[in-house]
Amino acid sequence: MLIEAVFRHLGFAVVLALVSAVVVRLMIAYPILDHPNARSSHVRPTPRGGGVGVVVAFVVGMVVLYFGAAFARLPPLQFGGVIGAAVAIALVSLWDDVADLRFSVKLGAQALAALVAIGSGLVVERLAVPWVGEVPLGWLGVPLTLFWIVGCTNALNFMDGLDGLVGGSVFLAAVMLCVVAGGQGGWFVYAAALLLAAGLAGFLPFNLHPARIFMGDVGSQFLGFMMAVLAVAAAGFDAASVSFLIVPLLLFGLLFDAAFTLVRRAAMGRRVAAAHRTHLYQMAQRSGLGVRAVAGVHWGFVLVHGALVALFLELPSGLKPLVVLPALAVQAVWLAYVLQRMRRAGLTWAE
Repeated sequence: MLIEAVFRHLGFAVVLALVSAVVVRLMIAYPILDHPNARSSHVRPTPRGGGVGVVVAFVVGMVVLYFGAAFARLPPLQFGGVIGAAVAIALVSLWDDVADLRFSVKLGAQALAALVAIGSGLVVERLAVPWVGEVPLGWLGVPLTLFWIVGCTNALNFMDGLDGLVGGSVFLAAVMLCVVAGGQGGWFVYAAALLLAAGLAGFLPFNLHPARIFMGDVGSQFLGFMMAVLAVAAAGFDAASVSFLIVPLLLFGLLFDAAFTLVRRAAMGRRVAAAHRTHLYQMAQRSGLGVRAVAGVHWGFVLVHGALVALFLELPSGLKPLVVLPALAVQAVWLAYVLQRMRRAGLTWAE
C-alpha cells in the first residue's frame, strides 16, 4: 500500500510539473520582458514571471488536496489562511513584475500576508536552546514568526539573480523536506513540499543557463513565503518546536548570503533596499566563476545541509540547534573563497 501511494503521489506530481511547464511556455510566448541594466547579470531582454507556472501548479494541487486528501489538510481556518496569503503574495509580486512597485508596498504586502498566516494559528511557540532546554516564547512568538516569514520571503527574492540558482536550490530543498515530512508524519508539509517541487520541475528546464525565462518576483517571493510557512508548520514535528530549524538548514546557503549582504551594506551606510550587484553569489560570478558553477555551488550547499538535517533528526533535542555550526563553517569557507577571487580580480564592494 505504501509503495502504491508513493507512485500515485509521484504520478500526480508529474502531471503538475507538466501543468507548470505549459504555463511557463505561455509566459515565454506572451512575455513580461526584463530589460537588462547596469546591475543585471543578463545582456538581452528576457521574459520574467515564469514563477506563475509554479504558483498555478501549487494552487491546482492544493485544490485537489483539499477535496481529495483530508489526511494532509490543515484545519480549514489555517488551510484557507495560508493558501489565501500565498496567492495574495503571488498576485502582488506579479503586479511588481509588471509595474516595478516600491519596496515599501511589497514589504507591506508581505507583512500583511504573514499576519494572515499567523492569525490562522501558524506561530512558533517555543524553541530548544542548547544545554538550556525548551524555552517558551510567549508573546514573542508572534513578532519572531512575522520576522522569519518576511525575512525568508525577501531573502529568496534578493537571491534570485542568476539562472537556476534559487529555482534549483528550492527544488532540492523541497524534495528533501518532502522526504523528511513523510518520515515524521507531517502530511501537510509533505504534500505542500511535493507540490512546490513539482511546480519547480516544470519551470527549471526553462530557467537553466542560458535562461529562456526568469521566475520573477512572483516566483521568488511566493517560494520564500511558502518555505517560511512550511518551516513554522514543521515546528509541530516535535514538542519543543526545534524542528522549525529544518527548513532554515536546507536554505542556509541562500539565507546566509542574504543576511551577510544586508548586514554588510547597513554597516557601510548603503540603502539596504536598493538594487545592487554585491551579493556573494554575484561577486563570485563577477570574479569569473561561471553562472552554472555558482548555481551548482548553491545546489551543493542544499545537499550538504540536507545531510546535516539527517544528522539533526538523530541528535537529542537539546543538541539539535548545534547542527547550525557546521552549516556556518561551510558558508565561512565559501565567503573566504569569494573574497580571495575578488582580490585576484581587483573587485571591491563598491557598486
